[in-house]
Amino acid sequence: MHIKVEKVHQVEKLFEVIDSCSTNVELVTGEGDCLNMKSKLSQYLSMTRMFANGDVPHMEFVTNDEQDAKKLIDFLQKDASLGIHKTEEV
Repeated sequence: MHIKVEKVHQVEKLFEVIDSCSTNVELVTGEGDCLNMKSKLSQYLSMTRMFANGDVPHMEFVTNDEQDAKKLIDFLQKDASLGIHKTEEV
């Protein structure tokens, strides 16, 4: 399953979710690079890249396990809601 992501607010929590997955989760960057995100080295490299210019680039996660995909989607939906701020009209 391919999961496209535009923004991640809680990168460390994302890595915790990935670590809890039972199969490999791959990150495909906009340039076509493919990294095994279960690897701590890959996590470090991707985190360095994400924060190099202050913004998380467009990414795509790939997993072959439906339960792992559900974990990622559930986290990403909650994470995305952190960027939504409600204002009350007076």
